[in-house]
Amino acid sequence: MLAIIGGSGLTQLANLDVVRREVVRTPYGEPSGALTFGVLGEQPVVFLARHGYGHTIAPHQVNYRANIWALKEAKAEAIVSVASVGGIRADFGPGVLVVPDQIIDYTWGRKSTFFEGGDTPVFHIDFTNPYDEPLRQRILAAAAAAGEAMIDGGVYASTQGPRLETAAEITRLERDGAQLVGMTGMPEAALARELKLPYAAINVVANWAAGRATSETGIRFDEIEKVLQEAMARVRRVLEALCRGEAA
Repeated sequence: MLAIIGGSGLTQLANLDVVRREVVRTPYGEPSGALTFGVLGEQPVVFLARHGYGHTIAPHQVNYRANIWALKEAKAEAIVSVASVGGIRADFGPGVLVVPDQIIDYTWGRKSTFFEGGDTPVFHIDFTNPYDEPLRQRILAAAAAAGEAMIDGGVYASTQGPRLETAAEITRLERDGAQLVGMTGMPEAALARELKLPYAAINVVANWAAGRATSETGIRFDEIEKVLQEAMARVRRVLEALCRGEAA
């Protein structure tokens, strides 16, 4: 079963044939909301809204451990994360869909591992390539099958939030090699790796990052919702193609 985590702009899957919803508890507290089980493209799917179904949970307050644990306990075999981001690279403008291949983590203070406390031994994961490559390729193939353009590869900077970045901070991120900026990619990806769950992401560029292009003097929030509505409809088509096995 595939797990889909929806971020800003994707608090529900309109094309998911819902079977049931289940409130779950985990050793790490409550996840962001009830798990929604259903069928998408003939495949069983479990969906979770990262920020809650009313989009009420800030990025730094998401219980990432509970979310990933709950999906593992629900028998998910892989996770596709959908998240809106700001574009830094010149060709990463609003509306562009990207399947990132690298992460730089700038978050702090978040519970970022399952292996801490008590007599739990230290456990190190190999995070050289933070996203599962076979799953990345399946997403890209599904996008091609659905006729949706999607860029292969990008360096995602995970910042603390909930505020957006300053123009100077974006310049710093760019110097570090970042090409996209968001607030939820970590520790989500690392936690999935700890539980041996293949994990990949679809990043939806909602706006230019601060100081770039039309965001040179400020972020235009009035334009973001329109961009996300159109782009998330395309993401849903890609996810349906993925679940239909058209990427096989």
